[in-house]
Amino acid sequence: MTDNQKILDLTYEAGAILLENGAEISRVEGTMRRMAEHFGMEDESFFVLSNGIIVTNEGYARSKFIPIKGASLDRVVAVNQLSREVAAGQCTLEQIEDRLKQIRAMKPKRASEQILASAVGSAAFCILFGGGFTDCLASFIAGLVLWVFVLFVGSKHLSRIVSTVTGGALSSLICFGLYRIGLGSHLSNMIIGAIIPLIPGVAFTNGIRDMANEDYLAGTTRLLDAMLTFFCIAFGVALAFMLDGNIFG
Repeated sequence: MTDNQKILDLTYEAGAILLENGAEISRVEGTMRRMAEHFGMEDESFFVLSNGIIVTNEGYARSKFIPIKGASLDRVVAVNQLSREVAAGQCTLEQIEDRLKQIRAMKPKRASEQILASAVGSAAFCILFGGGFTDCLASFIAGLVLWVFVLFVGSKHLSRIVSTVTGGALSSLICFGLYRIGLGSHLSNMIIGAIIPLIPGVAFTNGIRDMANEDYLAGTTRLLDAMLTFFCIAFGVALAFMLDGNIFG
């Protein structure tokens, strides 16, 4: 493998890690170009979509389909830091390769940390929307149970759409149950807080940023994906309302 091919392979891997973990298109393209240009690759051709990367050069071509998934911003930050060090001339090709392997091998947050973050986030948003202490406690419980379901059932045994609909219904039903036994006095605030962990905030924001950067295809794709998730959450909450109405009137 020539040095040029290795440079393109490394820039390709950096871009793939960014795209897989929720970075916007302009950041992916900018990082890849910055790394390649540092090593004198001025004729490279990078084409980045919301779910794929194509890299071409004289005698070199590589492409990869990258499905839309969740965001892992710690990996995005790590690749951004690496690209800045590369642009400053602080890394050799071997060091870049080792760093990318380390970033790729970064482990996600422990399940207990994710569950706690979901519960605390649900409680915090309940307060922001005007909920009281008991409403906050109910959202905390609902958010905790919701993420246990997402981690151990939804992400392993259900499709993304079914998991989101079921998660929205489950968190809402928990809020209904707690409201019925007297824990919480503002049901709407409880439900809003409980479903917050399901909201695709990064995908929605990046879709808008891509549109603002005139990358209409990628922006439309990400916004459509985010809107589908919003619809699934709303449908799940509506199912919970219908079930509660049929049971309690």
